[in-house]
Amino acid sequence: MVRHLFTIIFVLGIYSSAVAQEDTWQGPSVNFQKGKLQVSSDGRYLQHKDGTPFFYLGDTAWELFHRLNEQEVEKYLENRRAKGFTVIQAVILAELDGLTVPNAYGDLPLNSVEEVVPNEAYFKWVDKVIRMAEAKGLYIGLLPTWGDKVDKQWGVGPQVFNPEYALVYGKWLGKRYKNFKNIIWINGGDRWGGDGNFAIWDALGKGIKSSDKNHLMTFHPQGECSSSQWFHNNLWLDFNMAQTGHCQRDYEIFERLIVKDFNRIPVKPCIDGEPRYENHPVCWKPDSMGWFDDVDVRQAMYWSLFSGAFGHTYGCHEIWQMKTPAREAVGMARGDWQSSLDLPGAFDLIHARRLMERFNWENRIPANGIVISENNSYKSKVTALRGKGFALVYFPNGEKATLDLTEISRKNELSLEWMNPRTGELTKAGNVSRNQSNAVTPPSSGRGNDWILIVTE
Repeated sequence: MVRHLFTIIFVLGIYSSAVAQEDTWQGPSVNFQKGKLQVSSDGRYLQHKDGTPFFYLGDTAWELFHRLNEQEVEKYLENRRAKGFTVIQAVILAELDGLTVPNAYGDLPLNSVEEVVPNEAYFKWVDKVIRMAEAKGLYIGLLPTWGDKVDKQWGVGPQVFNPEYALVYGKWLGKRYKNFKNIIWINGGDRWGGDGNFAIWDALGKGIKSSDKNHLMTFHPQGECSSSQWFHNNLWLDFNMAQTGHCQRDYEIFERLIVKDFNRIPVKPCIDGEPRYENHPVCWKPDSMGWFDDVDVRQAMYWSLFSGAFGHTYGCHEIWQMKTPAREAVGMARGDWQSSLDLPGAFDLIHARRLMERFNWENRIPANGIVISENNSYKSKVTALRGKGFALVYFPNGEKATLDLTEISRKNELSLEWMNPRTGELTKAGNVSRNQSNAVTPPSSGRGNDWILIVTE
């Protein structure tokens, strides 16, 4: 069959715009009246009990319970609600001296470190923070412990868990939080899941699930790994979580983790729970490699989403550790958490949420086969996602490409529009026949000039 070439021309005339710094979420971020979360029937995404799809847009606030007071928690949560976040990932037994340095109110989490005996005063504070998040329509992605309490490695420790203590602690947590509306359990905490650690993490997961049948659970692994490597077939693991980490800067890591998880059998939803953080030194080598910025944030997010992830987690280097001028910086953090709340990348996330919630969730699949021109460079990989009657194509640096749009719809004519992922602006780009190959030139090119082409019936 001879294919005709049609060039998609950028047409001026913006009909819907939302400047990033002015686009805020109105009201609670999530409507909990839609019911508890469950895995969709096709195993690809999460939905509420009433069938409404749930877009997981997370933030890593690992030290939330440990380092902030009530007024600071309120400021942080309100900022994240307004930016459209839906999940806040936080740790009960925190990484940074979490067992030896008390929280803002002078309470340690355990009365006995040796026997892992919870301190009720500390857990009442955890309860309060979770309720504060609920009032804003935010889920808490709740980690029972950071990984150094299981396997010290590069962390602070001490190691306090064995399978017996993990099972008892898990049962206690499950019983305490089973009736909270806004919990997503995240087992693990930046650690290897196999070898000697497997039995402990497995016991913790089983313990929580034995007491709590109301909430979903995943596992947060160490960098460049996925929960699926160890726990894909475990009954307590409802969806897979990867950590693409803080060194990789091209598409290969998403192919290695997210695409691989998407294709696993049995099917389970997958997500990147810790990508490259905004304002983090690249691979901890700022002098030679620089710092991750908003461009990295967007690339990681859209590469992940268009590879099959049902949501995405953002991270900021100062915010995860709740850095202040009075606290020692971890990992060369160069700012403080409050001034970092409004970094450019954090403003860009809401546009992805609006885009992903705009289209039908059923039958979405990664569709890089749409790109029929050469597309072999991991550094500038054009990626695509398609579903019933639509396709989304991400151009990470405004690359030119040729697209085959014949599988999107049976209708003869398709509508095109450009989305600017930095602002959310939508711009008409005309119509094309679905029987044609299409030479595409985004509105601008170069680093920081990423674009999304939206193709609809």
